[in-house]
Amino acid sequence: MASQALFFLLFALAVVSVQCNSEGDALNVWKSQLGDPYNVLQSWDPTLVNPCTWFHITCNNENSVVRVDLGNAGLSGPLVPELGMLRNLEYLEVSRNNLSGPIPSEIGNLTNLFSLDLDHNQLTGSIPPTLGNLKFLRYLRLNDNQLTGKAPIQLIQLILSGNLQIMSCHYNGDTRRVGLRRTDC
Repeated sequence: MASQALFFLLFALAVVSVQCNSEGDALNVWKSQLGDPYNVLQSWDPTLVNPCTWFHITCNNENSVVRVDLGNAGLSGPLVPELGMLRNLEYLEVSRNNLSGPIPSEIGNLTNLFSLDLDHNQLTGSIPPTLGNLKFLRYLRLNDNQLTGKAPIQLIQLILSGNLQIMSCHYNGDTRRVGLRRTDC
């Protein structure tokens, strides 16, 4: 009987450890895709229970990631869909890097996001309509990338509702247009 109880306890601890590390796993997937010439991600150890001790990561009292600060870090590579697993994320700051590729639609899963700073990178494609899911988003900076097209109607609705207060998306695409309305990208 004691061996069964011990087995159950160990199994329960293993399940809790796996769930607690899902954010670390998501960030580690991203790290594995990034070029990091200045080793700013060297503290990102995937064997830890959670990423709250990593540099450039801030967590809340429940040890859940609420902030990623990697601006001007010299990083290159893509934003990965796994970032959408950081359900409590409020701030994603990755401006002034060399990030490339599209903005994953999974970023729209970050429903607690308050500020999204992706400016001064090499991001391509269109702005995903799923960013309209970010009802708490107040600041969206997409300028100085290679994005094309117009802002999706879902983002325009966030502006009209008064939620999205600053949306910067100038200097995108093939031309360097000046004086864009705040709904053009």
